[in-house]
Amino acid sequence: MMAAFTHADLVGYIRRAAGDDEGLDLDGDIADTTLADLGYDSISIVEMTLLIERELKISLPEDRANKDTTPKEFVELVNELLPASI
Repeated sequence: MMAAFTHADLVGYIRRAAGDDEGLDLDGDIADTTLADLGYDSISIVEMTLLIERELKISLPEDRANKDTTPKEFVELVNELLPASI
């Protein structure tokens, strides 16, 4: 059971969906850097979003889950949408 979606969870989904860019330190302080500035394009972000939606059974609004979203905002969004029972 997942009590809350964390930054570490998001990094795991990024790595699974979009791969690990060798020039990027996903373990560093990336919370306030947009996904685009981290080097992820729209296709990578869509793949990650679909994976999260499928596994967590939520629907992420495109206007809040996109290349201009920061990891911090993404984590907050997922936590808003997670059912209380998870």
